Amino acid sequence: MTSGRMFAATTVGVGVVALAHAILTWPLYATIALFGGGALIAFVAEAIVIDLGWLEHHIGPKVVGVPPYLLFGWTGVIYIAFRAALLVTDGWVAVALTGVLATTYDVLTDHHGVDDGHWTYVDSLPGPRYRGVPWWNYLGWLGISSLTAAIALPFV
Repeated sequence: MTSGRMFAATTVGVGVVALAHAILTWPLYATIALFGGGALIAFVAEAIVIDLGWLEHHIGPKVVGVPPYLLFGWTGVIYIAFRAALLVTDGWVAVALTGVLATTYDVLTDHHGVDDGHWTYVDSLPGPRYRGVPWWNYLGWLGISSLTAAIALPFV
């Protein structure tokens, strides 16, 4: 299996395991809100960034430039971060902590996707980059992760 296919398969695997865990241990509406709503939020955000010409993915297939495997990764990571946050706090503090945890994960991993050629940031926006990943990517992770947790919050 090529590196890209292995990466996509692993990403989908994380999402599927997280979804299975949620189905078995979490309220149904929370699971639907986080995984369904989170996938929709991530898809729209990713499509906007791609349409702006700031990001290009190199693993297919793609729907309006967005590889569907990414939606599993987004929701899986956010679910794990939210469940971890809920172990130590609740309410809006858990939502904020989810954003911080998921963004920290991205800070530690996103540059590997760039280095391995799975995606390229092609923007020319000014501002800092960490290992080839622009600041706005981390701001996006913080916002999308927090928003996804927030839509599931009323059901947990």
